[in-house]
Amino acid sequence: MSGSLPFYQKHHRHYDRGYRSREAQSAVSQYQQTSSTYSSQSKSSSKGIAASFTALDESSLSPLTKRAKPTYLAMDKENQIIGYVVPIYRGSQEYASGLSDTEEARLKGSSGYMARRGLFSSAMEMERSEHHTSRRSVMRESAERISLTKRIHDNEEYHKRMNEDNLMHTPEFVIKPRSHTVWEKQCVRLHCTVSGWPEPRVVWYKNNVSIDPMANPGKYKLESKYNVHSLEINRCDFDDTAQYRVSAMNSKGELSAFASVVVKRFKGEVDESLPVPSQQKANSRSDGWACEYGITFETHVVDKFGVSFGREGETLSLGCTVVIYPNLQRYKPEIEWFRDDKLLTPSKWIQTHWSGDQATLTLTHLNKEDEGLYTLRVTTKSGYETHSAYVFVRDADAEVEGAPGSPLDVVCQDANKDYIIISWKQPAVDGGSAILGYFVDRCEVGTTNWIQCNDTPVKFARYPVTGLVEGRSYIFRVRAVNKTGMSHPSRVSLPAAAMDPADRARKGTSAPWTGQIIVTEEEPAEGVVPSKPCELTITEATRNYVVLSWKPPGEKGHEGIMYYVEKCVAGSDSWQRVNTEIPVKSPRFALFDLAEGKSYSFRVRACNSAGVGEPSEPTEPTTVGDKLDIPAAPGRVVPTRNTDTSVVVSWEASKDAKELIGYYIESSLVGKNQWEPCNNKPVKGKRFICHGLTTEESYVFRVRALNAAGLSDFSQESEAIKVKAAIASPAPPFGITVLECERDSMVLAWKQPAFIGGADITGYFVDYREVVGGVPGKWHEANIKSVSERAYRVSELKENMDYQFQVRAANMAGVGIPSAPSEVFRCEEWTIAVPGPPHDLQALEVRKTSLTLLWKPPVYQGRDEVNGYYVDIKEAAAGIEAWRGVNEKACTSRYLKVSNLKEGETYVFRVRAQNKAGVSKPSEATEPVLADTKPGTKDMVVDVDDDGVVSLVFECSLMTPDSKFVWSKNYEEMTENPRMTIETKGGKSRAIFNNLDVEDIGIYSCIVTHTDGASGSYALTEEGVKELLKVSHDHKFPIIPLKTELAVELQEKGRVRFWLQAEKISANGKVEYVFNDNVISQGEKYKMNFDKNTGVIEMFMDSLSNQDEGTYTFQLQDGKATNQSSLVLIGDVFKQLQKEAEFQRKEWTRKQGPHFVEYLSYEVTPDCIVRLRCKVGNMKKDSVALWYKDGREIKANEKLDFSEGVLNLEIAQRTGAAAGDDSVWKKLKISRKDSGVYETIVKDDRGKDTSKLNLTDQGFKDLMNQVFSVIANSSTPLKIQSTEEGIRLYTFVNYYNDELHVTWKYKDSAIAFSDRIKSGVVGEQLWLQISEPTEKDKGKYAIEFFDGKGGLQRTVELAGQAFDDAFAEFQRLKAAAIAERNRARVAGGLPDVVTIQEGKALNLTCNISGDPLPEVTWLKNDREMVSDDHYLLKFESGKFASFTITQVNTADSGKYSILVKNKYGTESGEFTLKVTESLGDIGGSSYLTDADGNVVIGQPPPKAATPKPSKTPTPKTPTPQTPKAQTPTPQTPTPAPATPTPPTPTPTPEVPDSSAPPTPSGTPTPGDGPKKKVVEKKKVIKRKDSVGLKSPGGSREGTPNTTPCTTPLPPED
Repeated sequence: MSGSLPFYQKHHRHYDRGYRSREAQSAVSQYQQTSSTYSSQSKSSSKGIAASFTALDESSLSPLTKRAKPTYLAMDKENQIIGYVVPIYRGSQEYASGLSDTEEARLKGSSGYMARRGLFSSAMEMERSEHHTSRRSVMRESAERISLTKRIHDNEEYHKRMNEDNLMHTPEFVIKPRSHTVWEKQCVRLHCTVSGWPEPRVVWYKNNVSIDPMANPGKYKLESKYNVHSLEINRCDFDDTAQYRVSAMNSKGELSAFASVVVKRFKGEVDESLPVPSQQKANSRSDGWACEYGITFETHVVDKFGVSFGREGETLSLGCTVVIYPNLQRYKPEIEWFRDDKLLTPSKWIQTHWSGDQATLTLTHLNKEDEGLYTLRVTTKSGYETHSAYVFVRDADAEVEGAPGSPLDVVCQDANKDYIIISWKQPAVDGGSAILGYFVDRCEVGTTNWIQCNDTPVKFARYPVTGLVEGRSYIFRVRAVNKTGMSHPSRVSLPAAAMDPADRARKGTSAPWTGQIIVTEEEPAEGVVPSKPCELTITEATRNYVVLSWKPPGEKGHEGIMYYVEKCVAGSDSWQRVNTEIPVKSPRFALFDLAEGKSYSFRVRACNSAGVGEPSEPTEPTTVGDKLDIPAAPGRVVPTRNTDTSVVVSWEASKDAKELIGYYIESSLVGKNQWEPCNNKPVKGKRFICHGLTTEESYVFRVRALNAAGLSDFSQESEAIKVKAAIASPAPPFGITVLECERDSMVLAWKQPAFIGGADITGYFVDYREVVGGVPGKWHEANIKSVSERAYRVSELKENMDYQFQVRAANMAGVGIPSAPSEVFRCEEWTIAVPGPPHDLQALEVRKTSLTLLWKPPVYQGRDEVNGYYVDIKEAAAGIEAWRGVNEKACTSRYLKVSNLKEGETYVFRVRAQNKAGVSKPSEATEPVLADTKPGTKDMVVDVDDDGVVSLVFECSLMTPDSKFVWSKNYEEMTENPRMTIETKGGKSRAIFNNLDVEDIGIYSCIVTHTDGASGSYALTEEGVKELLKVSHDHKFPIIPLKTELAVELQEKGRVRFWLQAEKISANGKVEYVFNDNVISQGEKYKMNFDKNTGVIEMFMDSLSNQDEGTYTFQLQDGKATNQSSLVLIGDVFKQLQKEAEFQRKEWTRKQGPHFVEYLSYEVTPDCIVRLRCKVGNMKKDSVALWYKDGREIKANEKLDFSEGVLNLEIAQRTGAAAGDDSVWKKLKISRKDSGVYETIVKDDRGKDTSKLNLTDQGFKDLMNQVFSVIANSSTPLKIQSTEEGIRLYTFVNYYNDELHVTWKYKDSAIAFSDRIKSGVVGEQLWLQISEPTEKDKGKYAIEFFDGKGGLQRTVELAGQAFDDAFAEFQRLKAAAIAERNRARVAGGLPDVVTIQEGKALNLTCNISGDPLPEVTWLKNDREMVSDDHYLLKFESGKFASFTITQVNTADSGKYSILVKNKYGTESGEFTLKVTESLGDIGGSSYLTDADGNVVIGQPPPKAATPKPSKTPTPKTPTPQTPKAQTPTPQTPTPAPATPTPPTPTPTPEVPDSSAPPTPSGTPTPGDGPKKKVVEKKKVIKRKDSVGLKSPGGSREGTPNTTPCTTPLPPED
């Protein structure tokens, strides 16, 4: 059928080969899938003929290695062919028909096999294969066995009588090759079908010369498969026009058939072809056998790149995956890339990469020069494979909108010492206005400085650049300009040197930094004047310049020469030298500044140092102007369908076009007149494929030609053409299987072709042929009329005969080529109990994680009806062991949704049928299905319109003109369903339910034909029907949806606003306002507003009166949609709203003058200061603020600041510690006296506002609780301190208040206080004293602060090491205190100095204490004294020690001291005695000390017992204040002594640790003893009979700081 295809379906240089060759590829792939192998067995003849077999050479496309087909040549001893051996057929593949389970069982079904083996010679052999069957089956099998035995015997007798030659016949052409006429560079394929036995050997000839494919690698391709032989001629050229002959020959004869190929050439098209691969030139044979490796390589190119589009400046990569079998690790194929058949080499613009299985070409910086047909060729030792696709490069965005595209293909055409001619191609895009010309830029190699070469733009696409430095290399670029702006510069040219070709041939080393070429000149010779140049011609003439060329003179000597060029206006004899300053060095020169339209003649003179030679012959007069005309517009443009995104455009060439460069093609949507270039690089020929078009859109095309002179006018527009795929005959079906077999008929099934040719398949044709002894016969038609189903019963077959089948598909383009012959099937009735396999599996609704599988039931039902199906699945690349079931329980329907697929994975499926007897063999597997949601895929949706009509909608954006929507219910096509109406418009189809009901429950699906499986479904359940009926009712009787119901709110001045908001309402919406069933309207009382853009409906009332109580309703209407919302304002609801409105009105009035923005409140600062604050607004300068407490005005210390609008008043303010004392400040603690009602008034001439704060009762409690909270939060963690009495727990607070309530807890229970456990407060310290602690006192202690809420706790754990350390410290302190209390002491009585007259008596008495009783010793001048008559030393009652001198004399002067000592310590007291001269008798004197330590003379002693000295007070911690909640500790008073006791000096306490509480005043610090003393002055009080005693004002260091008490003696008589 390929011979009838139009030319645009054939291969050509710009055609996407993948599309053209689908038919052939599909056929080849099917041929590769099914193969049959013939084997032979020779018989030994009585004449001793030896049978040998020689394999025929065979070229195969299969990726797997195969055995060569054997021929069956019978040879004698001299190796002469004397005949053929008849082979006996052996099956090569297992026949999965259900009749046999193993290959051995199938082979036993062959009568020839059984006859040769004699397997049925006895009944015993058959009995071994019998199983438990019914009696009827046994009888039937017995009869069949007898019949079969007879047939076997007859068959053996037939073979004994049969002559071998009766099976042989001469070759016969079933289908002969057809002649073809093709365009140049297209492919052509000649094919034929040959029958004959032995299998003929086929040879192809061109003009009677045998064709050798390997002699012209890539040119010819021979294939022989299943008696189908083909010759493919790749890229036909003019030389391929010839007569081709195919010859088929076997031992019975030879037969030939002829076909002609005529190749037409496009006018002006260049003949280009790919060069011969280097690996094909040696080490290979015509059959692909690689001698070097001993194998045949098979190459397959997969994952191919397609037609690509890029933009200038972008990077584009092309790649293919290459599979070479077998895969040798060290073998590397030859990878070559071509553009327009020219080999590409790596450069800065082109990068190639081969990774072992991936070939990649990267274009790093796209330019329009990169546009073209790219071909990848993979060459191995056995051949090569190619793949081609076109790459389009669009212009980059212009810097200025409307600027033209950049020129391309800048080439240095002619280079010499004086100039270099630059040529380029005009761009396809002119930016909307004509191109005015071009600017040429040059840059010396090695620099980046671009210099513009021409001052005015040149229109001609060639230009000679002068002013170059001889020997230097340059690169060039070109820019186009129109009236809008300048284009981007073109890609730079290759470097060119400014030197003559002769000099370039003998160039020296180049300097890379300058590009300069050093030329070695010949040694000059002197004295020879050169002769005249010759052959002066004008090589190029334009309106801008003229190029002259000549040959050097014959006589010039060995010296280098130069030239002078002269011109002359035609008609005159005045010659003018053109190059007067710089002579020309090369025999070519370009002349500028010639007057356009004038005629000139030119001549040249040669000169050297010897002189100027004779001029050359002048040229003919030449008129200055463009000699090359712009080409004429191309002729008729004809577009032709190609693919669904491309169109083939052909045109008539421009007439009489000179130096044609190529053509530009443009396209436009019909009616748009917006032309876009189809190619940006000129194409030669008269045909081009325009890609990148939109499917189903109509386009028109136009073409224009170009040469160096410019672009031609556009051709006429073509006829409009709709972009759609061309129609071709379908590819062959495949996968032929048997569904049922009876005695004389078989039911076949097959799969639809992979390529249907762009049109619906109209039917199928089935052929069959008998296979006798493994030898196939002729094909016969099974059906004359095509069948539409993919299953057909072939009748009138012979029972127990073997058959092969082939199927052809047909569409409107014709009948396609037949499929590969099926396996050999035997026609015998099936008697198995299980059903046959299902067939016609189809995967629909393919998504990335699911699909729906459909199938048809088995034709052969088995013994019972089919009652279920099982679906199996596996990955396409996995082995047969990977098959696994989808459903554990058999499904009764003929469809199943398969879920939980892995996205991007490819799967295959099969189905097994089940009846009561068992499960059938699986069906043929489906084609691989990719789990992926294709772009543009849409799911089926349910829709309910405004009239409540329910419908299912399926939309497809990938439709073709022939596509149709096919609706099904439960996957059975709905032809006429009275319950539904199908409407299709464009790419959307709608299935409308006429009357939706539960009868419509089911799965609805829709398939779009002529697409790549576009389908969708919707499952309608009972719940779904109910929901849709509800929605339908809402649409039939629509309501206007509301965002909010009718509500009321109060605004400023107590204005009342009724409002609601609709979700959406049109401009035609209306609303009625109803109050108590009466419609109200706009007026003085009611103000209405309706914003249709937002849907907000409002009604305003300035105030509410008692008559406004009732029901308010807003009634909405928008078309037929309605809605209403009501609000009931009756009773308490109305009264509350009315009251609130009145309050808002008063509030507005209040805010017209000074007012409170924030009313009076209080706050407690972290410093525990209570501050009253309020915020006021609308104040002015004369506004005042007054503070009151309980009606009495109070003065705030702080000046009011209205700028911030905040008024503050501190209840506990900072005041001086004493009246008039500003240096010391303290904070007064808030107390109950601060409770009361506080009031603030702000006022001015506009009015006043009042704010009150009640801080009485509960209000004051709340305030104090907040104060307590601040105090509690300032508390420190509980700490442990040991004392002489026990263990103390304490915490500090920043501020203490007498009203503070705290609770001490032990193990979360409140502590019951006693004499042993007490609590108290000292300053800011709160403590708990545990006297004489024991083990029972261990545990968790806490102090809880009460703040009216949750309170705050501080805890400490008195246990473990903490308790042990505290208890040890307590024991130490306790022992020290006992020692301090019981040590020996001298308590007062001794003065520092005693002055007494000589002869007087002195008596001093002091108190002694200590337990045990101390020992008393008196010392004089540090020597112990003994009591005698003069010194009376007494210690009475264990308390009083007295010192008496009976009569003082001067010898008694000195230092006296008393020393008391016991086991706890020692203490001493001392005084100094000074004796003065006697002044007469003044009577007895006694010296006593008063409370201040002064000596009193003459005070009578007490008459009672010896005065009891005061007990030395034990230092104790002052009793602290007790909180209210604690048990108060009574303060024990210290008893006053009976005898005046001098004050006990207070030792200076040690500085306590910062963490420990301060030691209370009066408590001696342990360790302080009598060693410390305080220096005091004693004051002596005199009387008449006393002597003044004078204290020295200090005491000796180490003397105890005590004041002795002196007991006066009674006066003498």
